[in-house]
Amino acid sequence: MLLEALIKHGIVKDLNEIEGAGHRVVQGGDYYSESVKVDESVVKNVDELCALAPLHNKAHLICYEAFKKALPHIGHVFVFDTAFHQTMPEQSYLYPVPYEWYKDLKVRKYGAHGTSHQYVMKRTAELMGKDYKELNIITCHLGNGASITAIKNGKVYNTSMGLSPLGGVMMGTRCGDIDPTVVYYVEDKLGLSPKQMETELNKKSGMLGVSGVSSDSRDVEAAFQAGNPRAITTQKLYAQRVVDFIGSYYMELGHVDAIAFTAGLGEHAVEMRERVLKTLEEPIGVRVDYELNKKTHSEAKLSTPDSKIEVWVVPTNEELCIARDTVRILGL
Repeated sequence: MLLEALIKHGIVKDLNEIEGAGHRVVQGGDYYSESVKVDESVVKNVDELCALAPLHNKAHLICYEAFKKALPHIGHVFVFDTAFHQTMPEQSYLYPVPYEWYKDLKVRKYGAHGTSHQYVMKRTAELMGKDYKELNIITCHLGNGASITAIKNGKVYNTSMGLSPLGGVMMGTRCGDIDPTVVYYVEDKLGLSPKQMETELNKKSGMLGVSGVSSDSRDVEAAFQAGNPRAITTQKLYAQRVVDFIGSYYMELGHVDAIAFTAGLGEHAVEMRERVLKTLEEPIGVRVDYELNKKTHSEAKLSTPDSKIEVWVVPTNEELCIARDTVRILGL
């Protein structure tokens, strides 16, 4: 259907015009610190890592195989969500669990949304008229999946998502970080299998689980404005979880030059941005034009001249990053 649509809408006249395909892949583990041309060894590694991103990697491979079959003459590039985060120091990516789990089972923090965080970092620096390698930036990718990243002089120092995209801040249907005791306590009480619990935490938690309204922040915000008590709690909880990470990363980085918001909520949920930013005013000296914030759904600087940290909304463009890497790696 997609290939037919490319011709129908005049994107290409003939499928032979297509020379390459770039694929977003969520989990590249510690195998890849940058995008790569796909061969059988790459496919094998991505398949092995399905256990760390069960909702994503398997689907990525299905997509790759489909395009490989439909367009046998083209090259393929995998662009990994985890690659940008490979610069994290050990104290940021290790968990305080038996070290053998890390050495033998590869249990560690990998992060996600790396392509988005990297794009937003570079674009924010460009808008500031500065070199991203000389800036400390906190990028907030807040969508149905959400992650926050601390970037020090152009390299990731820490990020919120963990072993899988389930970790970190609260999301649309994912719980984010919780006490691990919750897992085996609820499994025992409700008689759930590990697979059932995985579904509960990935698909029935987050905004949906707390609000009982929806996984869509727009619906939850409407319920908040209508006075729904659980929706009110949900929005306050979400904002607090975001603030928790921004605050801890502010301390880890030592100083912060800019905070950038991106993705569905980050770009459009103006009420949520206001809740987060107002909480940051006193602790770290953020000053924002809230009237401008209410009208902003695209690229804009929200902070005022007296703000100690610049605040930006920067729409992400992962597709552009994937296209650029595909052209560069395939030599097109």
